[in-house]
Amino acid sequence: MADKILDCKGLSCPEPVLRTKMAINELEAGQILEMSATDSGSANDIAAWAKRTGNELLESSEADGVYTFTIKKG
Repeated sequence: MADKILDCKGLSCPEPVLRTKMAINELEAGQILEMSATDSGSANDIAAWAKRTGNELLESSEADGVYTFTIKKG
């Protein structure tokens, strides 16, 4: 279960990554953020961002054009 839900549907790059960064900053280490986006570039962007920032991308999925990411704060 996510500690915080972030809806970035309808936003295009770089907004989903910027909002994800702001949301993760509000969490404590080990807490979970679930982010949804419709920007197809989000898949690569979020994976790269998580790796670069020491956060863990637990899950990434796509259904009907909606990309959902589960990120654990490092």
